[in-house]
Amino acid sequence: MSSETVPTPDTLDVQAIRACFPALKAGTARFDAPGGTQTPQQVIDAITEALTRPLANRGVLTEGGRNAEAIVTGARRALADLLGSEAESVVFGRSATQLVYDLARTLAKDWGPGDEVVVSRLDHDSNIRPWIQAAEAVGATVRRADFDPATGELGTGHIEAVLSGRTRLVAVTAASNLIGTRPDIPALAALVHRAGALFHVDAVHYASHATVDLTALGADTLVCSPYKFLGPHLGVLTGRRELLESLHPDKLLPSSDAVPERFELGTLPYELLAGATAAVDFLAGLVPGAGSRREGLGRAFTALASHEDRLRGRIEEGLATLDGVTVHSRAARRTPTTLFTVAGTAPGDVSRQLAARGVDAPAGSFYALEASRRLGLGDEGGIRVGLAPYTCDEDVDRLLNALDVARG
Repeated sequence: MSSETVPTPDTLDVQAIRACFPALKAGTARFDAPGGTQTPQQVIDAITEALTRPLANRGVLTEGGRNAEAIVTGARRALADLLGSEAESVVFGRSATQLVYDLARTLAKDWGPGDEVVVSRLDHDSNIRPWIQAAEAVGATVRRADFDPATGELGTGHIEAVLSGRTRLVAVTAASNLIGTRPDIPALAALVHRAGALFHVDAVHYASHATVDLTALGADTLVCSPYKFLGPHLGVLTGRRELLESLHPDKLLPSSDAVPERFELGTLPYELLAGATAAVDFLAGLVPGAGSRREGLGRAFTALASHEDRLRGRIEEGLATLDGVTVHSRAARRTPTTLFTVAGTAPGDVSRQLAARGVDAPAGSFYALEASRRLGLGDEGGIRVGLAPYTCDEDVDRLLNALDVARG
């Protein structure tokens, strides 16, 4: 990523970053990153290389087997660097949703009547429904933690209100994919662990915008999705190794019982794992500097936070000047994700008007159905504007101008 502008630890060379994304040549101002980012050429090349070199089931006897083994072990190391976990505790699956379903069914083998599971109304449904269904299947009770719809905050009091000596697990998002709220996850973890329960964290939205550290967050298990941070479509789960070693998911008899392989059903998508490694490497190289990949990621997310917070500020200042616009993202700490509605106009109609003007800002509840209903937005939700490393000031100008015209 060469440019006449030399980035510092506090800045990103956004134009050089944008040049790495073929999809941006279409000319659309993209604010749909929370639903999935665009893909840099480096990730595309890594996927292509994996598919064009000899490839076979993992092994050491053939070149194809060795290539597959190198891709898998490399991807585990890359995601461990991203998540602050151990490579031997990184599990791959088709999606984060699939991995949570598998984890919930596995943990529920030890639950029964009288046990309680806590979910949050702030969450994406993939961190609600799998736990509810697993609990119901074994007769356990589900309790819902509320959040404050006026502020968008989910605090320790909300979780404490539904904890008991019978709580077995609490599942909470590290960042709301709908309104961006970032709860104080370490404080919640401490509360949950004092109650003797496990703590599962949905970091799918969080991992796109902040440094993840499994231990610092206090998570027992955590999931993310590489396609939300410039990679291909798959899911990743990690957790405390001693916990993963104690779990026994359903699996085929001949398949490995080692961790993490015991959690991975069937042959892994090697080309997607190669792409996931490339995505982590791309992020780690956003800001120049010496050191490890983990250190590079720390620099990158510091610079990314500064870049995205500035653009988010511009967007929200612009929205504040438009009559009839209500912003529903209000938490003190949040990702650069802004949900808003326009009085008298359905969110879907606003989104269509923006799309007609070359601005991609989708509408809906984005699977955070309970949060949307709690905000009084029903199943219809609102218009969501989300940022990515490639978002630039011109994109923001186009969004605000298109909104002004659409309302006029």
